Amino acid sequence: MLSLTIFLPFLTGLIVLMLPASRPALVRQVALAGAAATLALSLMLWWGFDPSAAELQWRETVAWIPSIGASYDVAVDGIALPLIVLTAILLTVVMVYVYPQHDRSPRTHAFLFLLLGTGLMGVFASRDLLLFYLFFEIGLVPMYFIIGIWGAERRRYASMKFFLYTRAGSLAMLLGFLGLYLSMTPHTFSLAAIIQAQPLAASPVAGALVFLALLFGFGVKLPTFPLHNWLPDAHVEAPTEGSVVLAGLQLKMGAYGLVAIMLPVLPQAAARFGWLLATLALISLLYGSLAALAQQDMKRLVAYTSVNHMGYVMLAVAVAALSAEAGARQLAVNGAVVQMISHGLLTGGMFLMVGMLQHRAGTREMSRFGGLLSSLPLYGGLFGLLAFGSLGLPGLSGFIAEFQVLGGSLTIGIWVAAIVVLSLVITTGLYLHLISRILLGSPPDGMPALARLAPHEAWTAGVLVALSVVIGIVPDTVMRVIAAGSARLLALF
Repeated sequence: MLSLTIFLPFLTGLIVLMLPASRPALVRQVALAGAAATLALSLMLWWGFDPSAAELQWRETVAWIPSIGASYDVAVDGIALPLIVLTAILLTVVMVYVYPQHDRSPRTHAFLFLLLGTGLMGVFASRDLLLFYLFFEIGLVPMYFIIGIWGAERRRYASMKFFLYTRAGSLAMLLGFLGLYLSMTPHTFSLAAIIQAQPLAASPVAGALVFLALLFGFGVKLPTFPLHNWLPDAHVEAPTEGSVVLAGLQLKMGAYGLVAIMLPVLPQAAARFGWLLATLALISLLYGSLAALAQQDMKRLVAYTSVNHMGYVMLAVAVAALSAEAGARQLAVNGAVVQMISHGLLTGGMFLMVGMLQHRAGTREMSRFGGLLSSLPLYGGLFGLLAFGSLGLPGLSGFIAEFQVLGGSLTIGIWVAAIVVLSLVITTGLYLHLISRILLGSPPDGMPALARLAPHEAWTAGVLVALSVVIGIVPDTVMRVIAAGSARLLALF
């Protein structure tokens, strides 16, 4: 069941490539059907998941390269499963959003997104480090082509910058994995075996080098300051659907690596360098919100908010590494996972809304818009809810995530929590400024008449808003599963 869920998008993509180029509507229909079927399978995985069980579930293990101790080993826990479901949701949302678009090589376009979906779900399910690396690369390469082919005017520059940064990060990650592999006797890439053996616990220098390699590799994809420089350009030049997947899913590859791999594999090094993790997190929180506040291009603004939002994940890892209180450690990890899900829904939705506006007006400059709540009430309502969720308003998923990380951070220093609160104040001002400029007031001179949302546009954004509201009002819908995963993770070290 798990392997079918992982590889169904790729198999659908192969079918799409074999369809006649003269039938673009059929291409979109098959791609959407494959994405929807993947979503259905992921929900079946969720339905069959037992949060009370301590072991990994839906596990499948097959010898892959026995001579070097690598295996095809996939499974889910309460941390990986929500991310797999999120991947299936956003993949389906993207396929609905692009459904009316029949120009510019729809077969290649659909195949790249479907291949990317397989890579992402494989990353979250992998229990072998070499397999993780393979899926990690599969989850990155398609985005290079998506930006480079369907991006805006500076797409080649942005796609090359994206590829060079992420390639450097993945190679650093691979070096870290090789360090862990060589430290094991017998040599193995098994994540479970490495966590159990803690091979670098008595080697502080080697442990520090591997830790820094993994921090660099995962930090580029998170992204954390100062490894974030590729992100604004990639988002600005990417097509709307590319930005949705890039922010909503690809950033979670780095976040998941920090939480589910770096932390349990190198807990001693994480504790020793916890001050570095906390410092990077706090700088990212402040820098991301301040940099976003300075933007007039709405897409670049939303891109910088990802640096802020992903800073909560880094801070949660720091709390888990430094705090002496078990309850605070689990609270922080719970918050990190909820933040991954919430950011995928809310920021993915924000990029959809900005893309819809750009499609109608041909610009993303805030100064060119105003009064959209009265002229486009459905658009204004969805935009407002996504913005309020992103600033952490109670009743939406962003509050559930940030509240837990903030609560955990109190145990490592009141000054840490104070800086988090300061970043929250800046972020609140940022989104209120965005709302007041775009939704309120009167339309500026020269603003064109904007068409109302098409049904497929309303559905894509509406589903993401609805899921954020459900998590915000009834958080146990996901917290029951996530808490089981965090408790299992923290019990490993």
